Amino acid sequence: MSEAIATATSTEMQNNFGRYLHIVMNGGEVIITRNGKEVGRIIPRKAVISYLTDSLTGILSESTDMDQVREERLKAKYESAD
Repeated sequence: MSEAIATATSTEMQNNFGRYLHIVMNGGEVIITRNGKEVGRIIPRKAVISYLTDSLTGILSESTDMDQVREERLKAKYESAD
C-alpha cells in the first residue's frame, strides 16, 4: 500500500481524476490547489475515521476544558481579523 502525497491544481484534478483517485485508493493523499493555495485534500476513508477518532478522544478526555478551547478559538479567529 502506497502512502504517496500528490499535489494537483484544480484543473489537473478535473482532467485526471482517475489518476488521483487511484492514489487515494492505494492509501495516498491528494492536495488540491487553486491559484497556488491549498483548497482541499482527498484522503482515504480509513484515514478520516482515524483522524475523527483521535479528535474525539482528545475532546472527550477529562483534561479538556471545552469552554477554554472555545474561548481560545474565538479569540484567535477574531483577533486575527483585526
